[in-house]
Amino acid sequence: MKLTGRRESSNVEDRRGMSTGAKVGLGGIGGILVAALFAWMSGGDPMQAVVQGVQEQMAQRTETVDEQNFTEEEQELASDCKKILASTEDVWSAVFQQMGRTYTSPTLVLFTNQVQSACGSASAAVGPFYCSGDQKLYVDLSFFTQMKRQLGVEGNTFAYAYVIAHEIGHHVEYLTGTLNKAHQTMSQTDKVSANQISVRLELLADYYAGVWAHYEDAMNHSMEYGDLEKGLELAKAIGDDWLQKKAQGRATPESFTHGTSDQRKRWLRRGFETGDMSTSTFDVRNYNDL
Repeated sequence: MKLTGRRESSNVEDRRGMSTGAKVGLGGIGGILVAALFAWMSGGDPMQAVVQGVQEQMAQRTETVDEQNFTEEEQELASDCKKILASTEDVWSAVFQQMGRTYTSPTLVLFTNQVQSACGSASAAVGPFYCSGDQKLYVDLSFFTQMKRQLGVEGNTFAYAYVIAHEIGHHVEYLTGTLNKAHQTMSQTDKVSANQISVRLELLADYYAGVWAHYEDAMNHSMEYGDLEKGLELAKAIGDDWLQKKAQGRATPESFTHGTSDQRKRWLRRGFETGDMSTSTFDVRNYNDL
């Protein structure tokens, strides 16, 4: 994916190098990069992951600045993220205008190790996540470094873009009212049914990531040969069934929260090929048809 010469979004809070400490230790910091990758890819509501990853009540929280020098690789990743965010702003502003609506851009928060959001305190083990409480998406760039090494997406910017565009997809869900309605329904139903709704939300975010890529390419001709395939490979690698089989030798569909590999690939591709905002995973009544 070509990003050379593209503008960087100004809707960014760079909190890298700032550490959030607490009287009660967070725990689990050792080996956190591997945990971050697995936690994000293995499904689970980011809100639940936050609760599990931190103490219920934080005490005497302080912030200190770490005067570290960021590597060239990390600075390049930060720049790419800002450019991708800028692209989502341009694309979704145009798409929302076509729908007779106004797009409100979210803020990208870059952090190191742990962060405070309106949804709670979160460690990097949560992975990239979107918080509707403050309309911000949170990213520890070490996630992308680990993703490159473990999933073989070295040098493919679209793979990183898919991750960001997926979280932006949740923001689109929030702006259209889908996210709040889904969360309200999830809070009033059983765990298995709530998981199925979560799957629909995640697949819709995948679909919106594809819609973004559809219009991004139409506007800037930025997609290069093999980009979509790399994105689809990543979608496969973060399917609930693939991850569960790799981790425990079998898949338990009732616990799926993000969708299978085939589902994630299908909805990402469908969004890219159609760019159709009238399509939604919530239009499908039969869960098995997803």
